[in-house]
Amino acid sequence: MGATGAMKGFIGARQTTLASEISLTGTGVHSGAPVAITLCPADGDTGIRFLISNDDGDVTEIAADQQWVTGVTLCTILGDGKGATVATVEHLLAALRGLGVDNVLVEIDSGEVPIMDGSSIRFVEAIDEVGLTELDEPRRYLKVLKTIRVEDNGAVGEISPHNGFRLDVEIDFKDELIGAQRIEIDVNPGSFRRELSRARTFGFMKDVERLWAAGLALGASLENT
Repeated sequence: MGATGAMKGFIGARQTTLASEISLTGTGVHSGAPVAITLCPADGDTGIRFLISNDDGDVTEIAADQQWVTGVTLCTILGDGKGATVATVEHLLAALRGLGVDNVLVEIDSGEVPIMDGSSIRFVEAIDEVGLTELDEPRRYLKVLKTIRVEDNGAVGEISPHNGFRLDVEIDFKDELIGAQRIEIDVNPGSFRRELSRARTFGFMKDVERLWAAGLALGASLENT
């Protein structure tokens, strides 16, 4: 996982977890199914792990790690390679990362994280309500040593060495309500709460029937999209 030590913008050199459990309910934006999740404190070096229960009571564990990403079409999907998956994890993981939470067990009774209001703010508020506990284990980071650039179908992603975690993100949509937008920000818990936590999922009415026909966006509404 690279070097140890405190990274600029994230105060504290030790790992954290939640001070107590958090229980939330909502709807899967693609499945349309009701979902209940419980975020549980975890030991150091556990990382973020999803515990997915099915109707038979069996539980599958999937780590929030890039090696378990199985799909990225309209959401991020994690899978164990044996058929178990959990989808739309991005808002929850953004909240955990943005607030500096290193270790959490996510108990979930469905294959999709609830969309809440379409942003990560509900997760942020719940985490802030219970607070964090500092653990004994040192916090670990990936250290970027050289610039890497990837291009795909007009989209560009690039990571470069930096003493901290800075995002420079730009989008450009023809729809005038979205249009061209850009943000450059040094990410830390404060800036994440202020500038990023309320960024919402959006969609276009012209795409609704096509998405429904594909079994997607079944839980989308004007309240969450």
